[in-house]
Amino acid sequence: MNPAAVAGSKAYALKFISGKYQGGEYPLRVDGQVIIGRSSDLDMVLVEDMVSRKHAKITLSGSKIIIEDLGSTNGTFVNGEKVKQARLKEGDRILIGTSILKLIQRTGHAGELDAHQAKQRLEEAAAMHAAKSSKSSSMAGKIEEVPLPDLLQLLNTSKKNGVLVVKNVEEGKIYLRQGRVYYAVIDDNHSLGPRKSFNRMVTWEAGDFELRPSEQQQFMVELEGPTEVLLMEGMRQLDELKRIQSELPPLNSVLMLSMPMTSMLRELAPDELDVLQLVHNYGSLKGVLDHSEKDDVAAAEVVLKLLKGDYVRSG
Repeated sequence: MNPAAVAGSKAYALKFISGKYQGGEYPLRVDGQVIIGRSSDLDMVLVEDMVSRKHAKITLSGSKIIIEDLGSTNGTFVNGEKVKQARLKEGDRILIGTSILKLIQRTGHAGELDAHQAKQRLEEAAAMHAAKSSKSSSMAGKIEEVPLPDLLQLLNTSKKNGVLVVKNVEEGKIYLRQGRVYYAVIDDNHSLGPRKSFNRMVTWEAGDFELRPSEQQQFMVELEGPTEVLLMEGMRQLDELKRIQSELPPLNSVLMLSMPMTSMLRELAPDELDVLQLVHNYGSLKGVLDHSEKDDVAAAEVVLKLLKGDYVRSG
């Protein structure tokens, strides 16, 4: 969207999509400003340790919405980037303390709530969130609102420590040290390996997340390299899997060796024979992917070759 179209006659608000005030909204007034911080005399009061007394200011002027960091201790982040000043557009995500706010267009009119009412609404949202959330969680939300790659980028640039727990059909954990991902596991199945677990998790499009305090746990194998590189590899694998997914059987459908097997085994490379043995041992695509030393894309491509060569059939 063109930033010039953001303000003007439209009404906008900041919607809290994660953190202590999740579910709350704060309306932005046309040609006005909102000062955000921990001090009780400010417009938007966020009562948490990682928010400075005067943390940030948002100004609406004509067609512009500008956010400015006011020298805060822990910084202000827009779409994963630490900023001193930035121009906002609809859909932008802002991280202040442990709160993620999204700039949204409102259906009502700007000014429909006064400052006192807006503060009250945030306090009510905080009370509701506290009543139903884990006390050990410093940040929580839904990955439908904040996709995992975006969330991990925010946590990386803000150098957060902790364990990001994501609950989908399965439960995944991503371990962070100064924002860098150093381990990942799904359903405590460490035999998958951290890289395979991480690559699978970044493809999840629905579920709940919460950032919990760091666990004093040692791992024999840790992920290395910048989080951005891990994310790029995970998204590349997702694109590759989507390319061949329509040709693959469902994850839990039965795979079996073709009987009789008319294709010659000598035509298969050693690593392809290894995958054929996994089909025989585990009998499903998921079983093969879980136990293969290859990444999910490479293993799936071999399974597809075995199916097309009639070495394997899907039941």
